[in-house]
Formats: sequence, C-alpha cells, structure tokens
Amino acid sequence: MKAEIRKIVVLVEETLTEMGRPVAPPTRRAAAIAVIRNPFASRYVEDLSDLMEIGVELGGLLTQRAVAALGIPGTAVQSYGKAAAVGEDGELEHAAAILHPKLGAPVRAALGKGAALIPSSKKRGGPGVPFDIPLGHKDAAFVRSHFDGMEVRITDAPRRDEIAVAVAVTDSGRPLPRVGGLTIGEVKGEDGLR
Repeated sequence: MKAEIRKIVVLVEETLTEMGRPVAPPTRRAAAIAVIRNPFASRYVEDLSDLMEIGVELGGLLTQRAVAALGIPGTAVQSYGKAAAVGEDGELEHAAAILHPKLGAPVRAALGKGAALIPSSKKRGGPGVPFDIPLGHKDAAFVRSHFDGMEVRITDAPRRDEIAVAVAVTDSGRPLPRVGGLTIGEVKGEDGLR
C-alpha cells in the first residue's frame, strides 16, 4: 500500500545566537512532515503491515527532503529523529507501525550510516497539535551535545482520519553545548552507543 499524501511540509531552523552569544557556525536542523490518510481510521485492524510499508516509503522521502533543506550531503548529518501525530480516529499503534519496524532502514540509507537507534515519539491530537521530534546523534547515543528535540505542528493536520509523520535531521548539536559527555571527535560509531 502506498501512502495517500495530502501535503508535505519542510521546516528549517537556524540558530545564530544563544544567550547573546554568537553561534558560529549556526546550528541548523530541518524537519520534513508528510500528512497522510490513515487507512485504518475508526476501525481495529490486527495486521498493520500496510502501515509498515508506508514507513519504508516515508522514511526515504522525508529524509531526502530534510537533508536537501539543510543543503548538505546525507553523510554530513549529525543527528536524527522521527515522530508521528495520529488524528483522533486512529490509535497510537498506527504511528508505531509506521515509525518502528521499517522506517529506519531508508533513513540510514539516505544518510550513509546511522548506528544509533533513531529517537521517536508518538502522539494523538487534532489539527495544529504540536508534537516533538526527539533528536540524538546518528552514530553514538552517548553524545550529550546532541540530546535535543524539535517541536513541529501543521495548522490543519492531523485531521480525524490522518497521520502526520515527521523525520528531522541536524548538521550539529545544540547551540553552545557544555554539559560534558562523549564529544564528536571521540565517536567510534560502531555499536550505536559510543
């Protein structure tokens, strides 16, 4: 089953200063969000494999859009995350079916790597509901400077029978990080942790 996409929204956030201090180079993050029809809205369905296949489709599409918005090669992406907001006639398991079993492989393929788990969140809500895309370093979960998140919302989505699916990528960590932990220079990227 292919996703019935109503719209795609791409957002780019660039931070130039923090607490009156310059951020050089600026930190940049981008999110690509697809608003799709939920084929299982208003009914319980045991087999969610159609949504899993939609995850494959959206994983590649949204990652490519977000990376293009940053204007960098996929291999230069430092952190990533995924999230979904389900309209009120859907269930959180619909979001889980899209996000978890198969969406990650095309995300990693578009980035050339991704040893760490892709942080994720799910939410139910109506049009304009804000939802957070958690972010973490793509190859090493212990890089504290990259523990972050990006809030997104689409003013007219998700409608009752829709799901808003998002992928976010960054070219750096938080602005002016200083809480210690594993640094970018220390990343091995072999086990997804360090």
